[in-house]
Amino acid sequence: MKEFSNSHVLITGGLGFIGSNLARRLVELGADVTLVDSLIPEYGGNLFNIDGIEDRVKVNISDVRDEHSMKYLVQGVDYLFNLAGQTSHMDSMHDPITDMEINAKAQLFILEACRKYNPDIKIIFASTRQIYGKPQYLPVDEKHALSPVDINGINKLAGEWYHLLYNNVYGIKTCVLRLTNTIGPRMRVRDARQTFLGIWVRLLVEGKSFEVWDGDQLRDFTYVDDAVDAFLMTAVSDNTNGGIFNLGGENAISLKKLAELLVNVNNGGKYVLKEFPSDRKQIDIGDYYSDYNLISSTIGWKPKVSLKETLKLTLDYYKKNLDKYI
Repeated sequence: MKEFSNSHVLITGGLGFIGSNLARRLVELGADVTLVDSLIPEYGGNLFNIDGIEDRVKVNISDVRDEHSMKYLVQGVDYLFNLAGQTSHMDSMHDPITDMEINAKAQLFILEACRKYNPDIKIIFASTRQIYGKPQYLPVDEKHALSPVDINGINKLAGEWYHLLYNNVYGIKTCVLRLTNTIGPRMRVRDARQTFLGIWVRLLVEGKSFEVWDGDQLRDFTYVDDAVDAFLMTAVSDNTNGGIFNLGGENAISLKKLAELLVNVNNGGKYVLKEFPSDRKQIDIGDYYSDYNLISSTIGWKPKVSLKETLKLTLDYYKKNLDKYI
């Protein structure tokens, strides 16, 4: 990772969950890091996420929907990690216009700014497994049909294609990572906007029971440090330009077994099995776990941290810092 030493890096959504963990690693690697974040309460940005490195990064409180800010911010940047986004599937259904503005329209602002003012930049775009919709087969690979079941998935898919088009037509180096249930320290836990596991962790740490909906559903999970590895590795490889890659976890697990493992790692706690709420069932994708062989064969990425260790590290973090996140 010597390529990042003295490089100029921009992270949109940089005060959020993945962005702040990525910033910490880049600081260690000697990069000059600028974080862009709107700090809109619903979207996960938190200044405490850069506690301990706040004097080693630059913070620009700005919104990616502001095209004039982006024109300035992309200049002179070597790597852009494009993580800013609206991630709540339910919010996208209640407020589809805002979701479109952030996850689609703002991506054009960013790409146009790069085309005009910094065409040599490398961009890694954070996408989502949600664009596949309900899996036709498992594990899901990148050849799977794309059939989003909600507004968020449609807009994230548009964001993906904008990035690929600017790679193919304008020669701006871009790469897309499709994330699935990234978890770990600094994730949003005040509600389920970012991941359902966040609210599980919060309630468990508070000594309260949490709800498990349809405990038979299968999911896979990626520890945030493993996701950071993928962002960094794809950024420095020319073999990833114009590519789309799934991330994933070591094994799929049912939600009921996940709840049991979480309680076990916590040395206590309670959960309640409930039916899936009807309003969420309409946009639920059912079982999902990914095939990440493509990124593994292309750049050698594989998840390293076990799910049990992931849950332990996450619980330990929030036992110390929960008050900073609620």
